Amino acid sequence: MHAYGPPPAYARAVLRIIDSRTGEPVEAAPARRGLTRVEAHASGLDATALRVLLVSDLLVRALELGGTPVWALLTGDLEQAELRAAAGALGIRPFEDGGDIGSGLGEAQVLHVAAEGGARTGGVLVAVAPVGSATTAAPDLSDPGALRLALLSAPRKLPVRLDEAGLEEARRTLAHWRGSVADWARRPSRPVPDEVRVLLRTAWEDDLNVPEVLEVLRRVETWPDLPDGARFETYAYADRLLGLELTRDIGSLA
Repeated sequence: MHAYGPPPAYARAVLRIIDSRTGEPVEAAPARRGLTRVEAHASGLDATALRVLLVSDLLVRALELGGTPVWALLTGDLEQAELRAAAGALGIRPFEDGGDIGSGLGEAQVLHVAAEGGARTGGVLVAVAPVGSATTAAPDLSDPGALRLALLSAPRKLPVRLDEAGLEEARRTLAHWRGSVADWARRPSRPVPDEVRVLLRTAWEDDLNVPEVLEVLRRVETWPDLPDGARFETYAYADRLLGLELTRDIGSLA
């Protein structure tokens, strides 16, 4: 990354997702201003179901950032109240009940998000790899921000192993970023550099490559000659996708 260089060509924001049925990329919102339905298929309160909802939440956020109207639904039949409560703690926005919803409501695109092996009929399938842990108990939600970051740190197509070491690393990273953002917020605001904005959007519009978004943030943190106000605006902008409450500690520093 070079300071204040000219941004690469970037004609229009287009979120492309790999359809797990075909292995081919498709546009998540192929029609201008058309409605995209994101339907999460998850049952039971476990880490894999939460990851399915988290990927669905990221899809909704990415589409909305690109100006696409979204209808978000949750379909499942086991422990739905418990799953919704855990998702809310994780910062996942509410989904409507999709149990009795059919097609034909004018959607330009339908994206089905499900755990691997959960094949669905119609629409694009966004498969999510499983989450493993040392226990079979429900996920520990005592530090939901760290859990969300830990789940975001791996591509959705790769399995995730939740263990204390990984969660502790996520806690440290999140605390460091929140502290840095709170410190940068005391400086004069500066716009997100065009080059950085392009890097962020190119990452998340390429099959929702959130780990690359996180890598861009790490690079921005130490990018020479970038005003702290621009670092702040960059992290705040990226957090519209990540949902990590990176601005939470503003005003808390002495």
